[in-house]
Amino acid sequence: MTAPELVTLRDVAITHEGSDAASPASVDFSIAPGDVVLLLGPSGSGKSTLTLALNGLIPHAVPARVDGTITVDGLDTATASVAELSTRVGMVFQDPDAQLVTGTLLDEVAFGPENLRMPVVDVLARAETALRRVGLWERRADNPDTLSGGGRQRLAIACALAMGSPLLVLDEPTANLDPKGIEDVYAALADLVRAGDHAILLVEHNLDAALGFVDRVVVLDDTGRVIADGPVGTVLRERADELHALGVWLPVSTLAALQLRDAGYTLDPLPLTPRELRAALERTPRAASSADATAAAGAIASPRETAPHDTAKRQQTMLEVRGLSLRRGRSEVLHDVSLDIGAGEFVAIVGANGAGKTSLIQAMSGVVTPPRGTVHLTGAARPLDVARTDSRTLSRHIGFVFQNPEHQFIAHTVFDEVAHGLRRQRLAEDDIYTRTTELLERFGLADKAQQHPFLLSGGQKRRLSVGTALVAGAPLLVLDEPTFGQDHARADELLALLDELRAGGTTIVVVTHDMQLVTDHAQRTVVLSHGRVVTAAATADVFADTALIEGADLRLPPLRQALHDLPSHPELTGIARVADLPRRTS
Repeated sequence: MTAPELVTLRDVAITHEGSDAASPASVDFSIAPGDVVLLLGPSGSGKSTLTLALNGLIPHAVPARVDGTITVDGLDTATASVAELSTRVGMVFQDPDAQLVTGTLLDEVAFGPENLRMPVVDVLARAETALRRVGLWERRADNPDTLSGGGRQRLAIACALAMGSPLLVLDEPTANLDPKGIEDVYAALADLVRAGDHAILLVEHNLDAALGFVDRVVVLDDTGRVIADGPVGTVLRERADELHALGVWLPVSTLAALQLRDAGYTLDPLPLTPRELRAALERTPRAASSADATAAAGAIASPRETAPHDTAKRQQTMLEVRGLSLRRGRSEVLHDVSLDIGAGEFVAIVGANGAGKTSLIQAMSGVVTPPRGTVHLTGAARPLDVARTDSRTLSRHIGFVFQNPEHQFIAHTVFDEVAHGLRRQRLAEDDIYTRTTELLERFGLADKAQQHPFLLSGGQKRRLSVGTALVAGAPLLVLDEPTFGQDHARADELLALLDELRAGGTTIVVVTHDMQLVTDHAQRTVVLSHGRVVTAAATADVFADTALIEGADLRLPPLRQALHDLPSHPELTGIARVADLPRRTS
């Protein structure tokens, strides 16, 4: 007997107040207990909007017109209250800070069950189980503000787990998590689903981590219409070219396989994981690949050395950090950190959650003042002490992009958000209008110029936050998780822009958990662990040290996992960057 559907969406279209177009525009699918559904689509297709409609926040709290019908566990979301729906739908938002309200981790996780008027013993049991599942039980008495971004993400997941709702909706739940944290969260969610009475709807761009967890994919196109709904392997393998062209995220191994296949390698079926890519290449005889296929398939470009890994010539120092220590609450999160950032470098800062990455870049950029140590902007015409420089002067030298875009929005329209930095420089209004309009067009936000920043999609908010940092032309740009919330096409555009800025002399510092991004773009990588610098070296050297990476609770990037020491294809062995893969030149 087929299990009854837990969620049903029929002809769903959602139009935000002040918008002319629906996003999503036409959605039909169902979710049954035990299903784990991955919702994919380009930025702006309506993925996050759809998740908010499932628990009634749209339209009951966020003004919007909802056409069609959405039922969850027998309740019509158009008429059921948010309170009623909260017992059926557990939510983890894109920004965990949007749902954290109490003073301790235990109180935070207990808050939901307490509001259901459950017995105290049951509330505490649920809270303990949920906190243990995400590895936070030992910190139950801590204030959520003392957690790292990844720690707050895990706390938000624990809050959703404690509600015991039959449907769990997660919007980019691993965006701020380190690789080990991602593995732990998916293991906990898998245990939850294995019982069969829960279902999960997941919005996620890190497909390399999610593949082993999800069993079905629903894809929205750029107009917000469902164009695919089926088993994860079938949809991603058979429609990879179409999804890639749409700008949807694909696993790194699949992107690599598409390029290799175009270069003449026989890879059928299309691999989805590093292990599958490696196995597929081992089955592919050399005669059917690389140089032997040149005559039949056209010339193939050799792996190339490009700017991101040109470390032969170090530039002058742009930023100098000496003896930096920083406390958050009762904990010291940075311990005597010293570091140099060279002018014109692209530097990645990586480490496990709680290693001190965000604290370091905030102190480097003057967002917070460290109790001990110095940060000097030595690349300026006149060296500046960051801690003693006023914010207006500092903004001309350092552009900072927060982990959560909303934390830096201050204006009522997208246009004014970008223009604010230029107005602080007292530029002429004509110049401000021209530069702001050009930037909005470059970032695909021109049609959103008069919208409130908070009404943008997650990916659009991220592009706006980057744009506000870029518009002033600061020579140092510091970004915390720059691809968070972006679809693949927009992430590629943003990273290409950062590479272009670096080539033009801008210094780029990025904090990210995306090891493939680091390998593809960063010249140097700084590894932090427990508030200390473990190493600061050329990116290729860092990822060649497997013991170092594993010791810092990180993971090797997918492409290195697939191609390292591949004797059947020596022309591919050692390639770690997608840009260095062979490609057809004609």
